[in-house]
Amino acid sequence: MLKDFVKLETFLTVARERSFSKASAKLGISQPAVTQQIKFIEKYLACKIIERKKNGIRLTNEGDELYKIATKLEKEIHASEKDILKIINKEITFKLGASYTIGTHIIPGQCLNTIAKAINNDINLAIDVSEIVVQKLKDRKLDVGLIESPVMDNDLIYREWLEDELVVVSNTPISKVLNTEDLYGFSWICRDEGSYTRKIVSEVFEELGVSCKSFDVLSEVSNTTAVLQTIKKSDKNATKPVVSIISKHAIADEIAKGELFEARLRGYTMRRKLFIVYTKENKHNAYVDNVVDYILAGSCNA
Repeated sequence: MLKDFVKLETFLTVARERSFSKASAKLGISQPAVTQQIKFIEKYLACKIIERKKNGIRLTNEGDELYKIATKLEKEIHASEKDILKIINKEITFKLGASYTIGTHIIPGQCLNTIAKAINNDINLAIDVSEIVVQKLKDRKLDVGLIESPVMDNDLIYREWLEDELVVVSNTPISKVLNTEDLYGFSWICRDEGSYTRKIVSEVFEELGVSCKSFDVLSEVSNTTAVLQTIKKSDKNATKPVVSIISKHAIADEIAKGELFEARLRGYTMRRKLFIVYTKENKHNAYVDNVVDYILAGSCNA
């Protein structure tokens, strides 16, 4: 069994995620497959290593011992992979894709340079909407994607990365906490139909009983960069401020400089997850692993 680390990797993932279903999602295999691999290990060792509980799983004493051994093996394998990469030293360009908010505002150029040094190769960043990033991954035109919306596909693995927050933004000072009735007194820059950001906002407004049809909409734009440029170039109107809803990451610099002003809805926070995504065939790719681990470690956060 020690020659087949895949099953031990499954065991480690179940132990760390404290859940068979979460391990299944992280590994990109079915839950029955996860269960089957754990049963194989238990049969091989002739003992129980995991107990299922209502609130998750618990390792048995034997499971704890196996976890320590498997962790040591994992560290040795990762160290060996890095040594092998030094020998291989492929001359390739690692292709990273990102949605507009992430590629423009969360992944700085310095991060790309440090990733390039980590894998000893050049790295190229392509920015597009999440749907296109996912399609390019499937077409093997990208190695890893960073997306705002979980465009789910069975051929891909999704790793939760950052939690983002959507806020109301204006180029003139507005109240930092808004009531629902305040929203009708603004001029709006909205995201276009089909946008994941618009979908989230629509769901929030519907829950709050807010009708977007009653808004004064100046224009609809396609991405975060367009929202920012439109807000910045709009006339400053203290009586009827021009506003939009955007990622807090996208306006961090402008807020700090006092160029833009942000607000939140009273009693409500608009949160969403950002994801790292790659194909299942790349889940054991050393170059992909290095980049994913680097990003998950927080080294690329704005």
